[in-house]
Amino acid sequence: MAPIGLVQMRIDGEVVMINPLCAQLLMPLSTDGGLSNLFQVLENVAPDLPHRTRAFAPMHGKICDALHLQIDSGVPGQRDPQVFALTLLKLDEERLMAVIDDVSVSVKRERDLRMSQAWIHTIVTGITDYALLALDRDGVIQSWNPGMRQVTGFEAEATEGQRYSIIFPDEDRMQHRSNERLREADLSGWNLEEGWMQRANGEKYWGSCLIAPLHPLQAEGDADRRTDDRAYSVIVRDISDQREANEALRRSVFSDHLTGLVNRRAFYESATLAMERCARNRLPLSVVVFDADHFKVVNDTHGHAAGDAVLRHLAAGLSATFRSTDIVARFGGEEFIVMMPGAPAEEALETAQRMCRHVAANAPMVDGVAIRYTVSAGVAAIAPDIDGLDALLKRADAAMYAAKADGRDRVVLWKADA
Repeated sequence: MAPIGLVQMRIDGEVVMINPLCAQLLMPLSTDGGLSNLFQVLENVAPDLPHRTRAFAPMHGKICDALHLQIDSGVPGQRDPQVFALTLLKLDEERLMAVIDDVSVSVKRERDLRMSQAWIHTIVTGITDYALLALDRDGVIQSWNPGMRQVTGFEAEATEGQRYSIIFPDEDRMQHRSNERLREADLSGWNLEEGWMQRANGEKYWGSCLIAPLHPLQAEGDADRRTDDRAYSVIVRDISDQREANEALRRSVFSDHLTGLVNRRAFYESATLAMERCARNRLPLSVVVFDADHFKVVNDTHGHAAGDAVLRHLAAGLSATFRSTDIVARFGGEEFIVMMPGAPAEEALETAQRMCRHVAANAPMVDGVAIRYTVSAGVAAIAPDIDGLDALLKRADAAMYAAKADGRDRVVLWKADA
C-alpha cells in the first residue's frame, strides 16, 4: 500500500480510482458515507477547490501544492489538531490527480519550532534594530535603550512616565488591552505578538513585541513572604520587510482562494489562540456561524458565476460589519464563521442580526441581474462546560440549523434547553 493517499478523478472531482489509505483518510469526512466526488467530500475543509480548478488555465500542472487542510482543532491536553496536506495535479483537460497525506505530527512540530525560533530570533538578532524597555508593574516605562528612538521615533524624555501602550495604534492603546498583554505574560511566562505598531509621528509599521515578566529575587528565608514588585522587559522590533516578503506566501496558504477571507486552517490557528487568551484573562468570547440560504438554488438557477458572486458579496459584508479584531473566515462551502474575542453573546447576536438585514437589503449584481439571497446564523458563547474549539463551533452550528428550521433569514442564540 502506498504511504500516501492517491486519488484519480475527472475534472469535476468525480473519483475514478482511489487507494485504500486515501479512502481510510477521507471516509470520516464524507457526509453520505460515499467517496464518489472528492470536491464534495472536502467541501467543508477546502471549499475553494472547484474554484481553484476552474481558474487554473494551463493544460497540466500543480493546482495546489501541499495545501494544509485543517480537519479539526483537537482537544487541548488530550488530542492534537488533525491536518491533511493536499497536492492537486491537473493531468490533462479531463483528469486530475490528488495526493493526500496526514501531516498532523509534522505540523505540530513545525509550530513548536516556529515559536522557539521567534523567541530566540527576537532576542539575539538585530542587535542595533530593537527597542528594549523596562516597565513597572503597571506597564509604565522606567528605562529604555538607544534603539527606542531608532525603532519608534520616540525621544527618551517623551516616554518617561508613559504607559508602554504609546507604541501601539490608537485602537490598541486601551488600558484593558495593555493589561491583557501583561496578564498573559504573567501566566505564560511571555507574550509575543506581531501586528501594527505606531511611531511617534503617527506612522504605522509592522512590528513584533515581546513582553517577559521579571520577578525580584527573594532573600533566603523569605520564600513565604508575598511581594508584588513585578516588572516587565519589552523588546520591540520593526519587521516590516520580513512581513512584506512573506505576505504573498501567507495569502496563498492562509486565505480562501475565492473570497480572500482567512481559510479553515488559519481560522483554527487564530481561534484556538484567541480562546486560550480569553480563558486566561476571563474574557467573554462568542462565535457566529453563517450559512447562505438555498445556495444550491442560486447555483442551479443562475450558474456558478452567480454563486461565486454571492459568496464574495457575503464575505465583503461580514468584513464590513464585524470588528477588525474579529476573526472572519470561510469555513466550508457556503458556511462562514466569525469569532468575536471579548464579545458576550448579546453583542454577537446584535451584530449577526445587523448582518442578516444587510444581506437581505443589498443584492449582488451579475450580468445586470440582482441575485437576491438571505442568510441564517447561529450564535454560541464560551462556557465552562466547553472543552475546546470544536465543541463551541458545534453549538453555534446547531443554533444556525435551528434558524433554518425556524424559517431562515434569522439568527438563533444557542441555549442548553433548546
